[in-house]
Amino acid sequence: MASAALELVGLFLGLLGMLGTLVATVLPYWQNSAHIGSNIVTAVITMKGLWMECVYQSTGAFQCETYNSMLALPADMQASRALMVISLVLSILAIAMAALGMQCTLCLEGSGALKSRIAGAGGGLFLTAGFLALIPVAWTTHEVVQTFYRPDIPASVKFEIGECLYLGLASSLISMLGGGILCVSCCEEQDGVHGRRHGGGYPYPVGGALSGTGARTTSQTYRNPTLQVGGVNTASRPHTLVRSASGSSGSNAHKGQGAHKPAAAGYDLTGYV
Repeated sequence: MASAALELVGLFLGLLGMLGTLVATVLPYWQNSAHIGSNIVTAVITMKGLWMECVYQSTGAFQCETYNSMLALPADMQASRALMVISLVLSILAIAMAALGMQCTLCLEGSGALKSRIAGAGGGLFLTAGFLALIPVAWTTHEVVQTFYRPDIPASVKFEIGECLYLGLASSLISMLGGGILCVSCCEEQDGVHGRRHGGGYPYPVGGALSGTGARTTSQTYRNPTLQVGGVNTASRPHTLVRSASGSSGSNAHKGQGAHKPAAAGYDLTGYV
């Protein structure tokens, strides 16, 4: 139950991070014009993004122009576009794989180990997508800050950090957090299945006792080359002979039941495995 709740939380965080990354990729608010020095007129605000450049005027006019040529863009702009698009594609694949591997879904029902591995793979894709989205955001932020503090650049061409950079940073961290939670839930689920598979003393039941009050059982292992019970030769293997030590009422009931069971080597066979 705990791993299922973690999977839901991880998927929700991954989906939220993907939506934030999508909004940050599309909107042009990566760099906003800085109103410093001689450029103190706020009637016109210039904004730059990955796909377009927009101008907002105080009269309410809002005009955007997409970049005419992709190859004419700077190398950092082209790399940022590619990384953000790849991050979105990986996030979509991660959501599909996580939905298939979650315990609350009916897909691949009956194969618990395979479902947990698929959910873990979805978490790994979320981690990769968040890391890829973090690279262009941090890269652009560093470039904006370095350009802002350079004294040889005019104030009219300086920009400040836009809202999409903050949104992209938060979205990438949320995606990585969701992927980590999915990976942790996958590990916990595999550990739980492993413990249930190897625990409990199978094929020897734990806590099995004979009927009767105050009865206690002791088991001894005898290795005989050949044990003949009822005229049938049994293969040479370890045999467990269980003797019951109980009160008078328990011993009488045990004698009544033992009258119908064969005896070998002077021992009363109450259990034969």
